[in-house]
Amino acid sequence: MIDFEQSMKKLRSVNGYLGSAVLNFAGETLYMDDENTGVDIAYSASIFNDAFRSVSEASLDVGFSDASFVETKTHDGHVFLINSAGDMGGDNFSKLNIFAIFRDDGNVALGKMVIDRTSQKMSKEMADI
Repeated sequence: MIDFEQSMKKLRSVNGYLGSAVLNFAGETLYMDDENTGVDIAYSASIFNDAFRSVSEASLDVGFSDASFVETKTHDGHVFLINSAGDMGGDNFSKLNIFAIFRDDGNVALGKMVIDRTSQKMSKEMADI
């Protein structure tokens, strides 16, 4: 089984990180870190997951592939969701979505890179189960 705590350790150390969640394809929360947020991360992640699926459907409707990344930038922060296997075919079981929130003054670019790499690694681990 995936050690989500260990897998997400590097992300938690990025400047500006506030919280995150790992969701399976169905939107169920597999991991959650909400210590620094004061918000319901599981609920927020589920809302973003629904929006992400709608964006993916719209992307397919215009002839593109599934969405692999959605970002919302506000005046005081960033919220994003990255799909681990947006460009991979096959079983949906191994596809994971990582939801994360960052302060606006944080290292958002590094956070996105870490999430992308982490999500790919976890997705491969899921495929091996």
